[in-house]
Amino acid sequence: MLQRIFPFLTWLPLAKKSWKDDLIAGITGTIIVIPQAVAFAMIAGLPPVYGFYTAMITPVIAALFGSSYHLISGPTTAISIVVFATINKFVDPANDIEQYVTLTLVLTFMAGIIQFAMGLAKMGKLVNFVSHSVIIGFTAGAGILIAIKQLKYVFGLDVPQGSSFYAILKHVISNISDTNWYVFGVAIGTMAIAILVKNFIKPLSRYYMLIAMVLGSFMAILLGSESNGIETVGKIPSNLPPFRMPQLNLTNIRNLSSGAITVALLGLIEAVAIARSISLSTYQRIDANQEFKGQGLSNIVASFFSSYMGSGSFTRSGVNYQAGAKTPMSAIFAALFLMIVLLLFSDYAAYLPKPAMGGIILLVGYNLIDFHHIKQVFKSSGRELIVLSTTLFGTLFFELETALFLGIALSLFFYLERTAKPNIAVLGSSKTHRFINILRDTNAKECPQLKIVRIDGSIYFGALEVVSDFFNNLYDEDNIKHVLVIANGINFIDLAGAAWLAHEAEKWQIRGGGIYFSGLKIVSQQILKKGGFRDQIGLDNFYLDKKTAIEDIYKKLDNNICATCNVNVFDECNS
Repeated sequence: MLQRIFPFLTWLPLAKKSWKDDLIAGITGTIIVIPQAVAFAMIAGLPPVYGFYTAMITPVIAALFGSSYHLISGPTTAISIVVFATINKFVDPANDIEQYVTLTLVLTFMAGIIQFAMGLAKMGKLVNFVSHSVIIGFTAGAGILIAIKQLKYVFGLDVPQGSSFYAILKHVISNISDTNWYVFGVAIGTMAIAILVKNFIKPLSRYYMLIAMVLGSFMAILLGSESNGIETVGKIPSNLPPFRMPQLNLTNIRNLSSGAITVALLGLIEAVAIARSISLSTYQRIDANQEFKGQGLSNIVASFFSSYMGSGSFTRSGVNYQAGAKTPMSAIFAALFLMIVLLLFSDYAAYLPKPAMGGIILLVGYNLIDFHHIKQVFKSSGRELIVLSTTLFGTLFFELETALFLGIALSLFFYLERTAKPNIAVLGSSKTHRFINILRDTNAKECPQLKIVRIDGSIYFGALEVVSDFFNNLYDEDNIKHVLVIANGINFIDLAGAAWLAHEAEKWQIRGGGIYFSGLKIVSQQILKKGGFRDQIGLDNFYLDKKTAIEDIYKKLDNNICATCNVNVFDECNS
């Protein structure tokens, strides 16, 4: 019971032996998170220090109360852009940064409460209903948006704050002649350094962002820095995250409720997906419900310590695992080292040039576009391509939460459409006396009195139209009075399906025949049994296997028709 309430009691004994590995992984994680914290805070429309605060508080709580040993939480790209899109509708950070921060903390608290409540309600399986195509499309759209929003820092142009995707592109193209080439040089130079280090200097590749930021800062100094219009981040407070109560009033809650649901859901999808992907290599069992609770608690606590919404980071989690981390203690070490860096070295962060950050964020945005999987979806599935495209373009041209929910709704629609059309095959006897789909073997023979069909799928309210149309067409065949359903492929039957089956069976019994089932799963019979539908159909019409069913049904066939029949489908026909 204690381990369920405090999951860290499970791994703390392991940390006594693995603390050295976790310490090294924690130091590595600190180096990785420094440039990311600044970049992601800028994406979220916040001063850089809030990225540091989030990277200190969120991972500690998530490590203590989550289930994954390697997941590192904190500021992320997708979450940052959703936070900006949500809060920017109410406050422009350029005009009132204090109110902007206030609403951000409220959003974080609300999203944390939603996540924790979903964990308590054991709703972890909900993540499974968000298709991979939705995530790919949303992430790619977010990557493009991130890149477009950094163009003002790359070209040194004064783009109006809060401009849409289309408005930013139009403004940049219209004013391209006003480009500040010093700014542009720093941005492109920083990006080029990052690409070179990442792809060609393998021993340093995991630190490519940090190296590019440092060299980009020197480049800005050499080019004259602020005297030539190269804007810097400015002074960062060298203090630990201050305590601050979120301003929970009715107006804020009402305004931010839809955004909180979106960011909460996205955060959970991101965290659980990352934890599961790493667990494929570690063979660790991930408890999605516990992960929901851990993410929720981390954001609730973070909102009281000037931190904005966080989630699992794929980059930092992957580096954490590759650096040799054994327990969540590595995340705690990383947060502690970041606190030391902020207290002792924050003055140096003031010289970080915004164009260099813009160049790095351009690269981050590009890396979010999963070209490999997009190409795979394009080749393999038209439906998934529609889902992916809708989510991607919705992200660019609509509200982010609208795009996400539209993609989820569309993927669920296509799923229901597929399940609403169960495969129904008419079976005939082949030369080897095996029953096979007559569409696959045109020489297969059918009994003129007994129709044998196989249903692969579920009989539920959405599939009734297709199934009932098939049986109505069978009913129009004059000689057919008996139908044997090979039911091994029926996954479940709902109340509407059970009622229809009982009605259909009665209709065929009035005709002088019946509907029979062989191999129907016990789980599929639950509603039939509990609702009394099995009794209406007749208990003697359910058989364990096809052979027994045919032996019994054969006795009910019209002997006069059998006497003149030379098809000889069944073994019984020969006698």
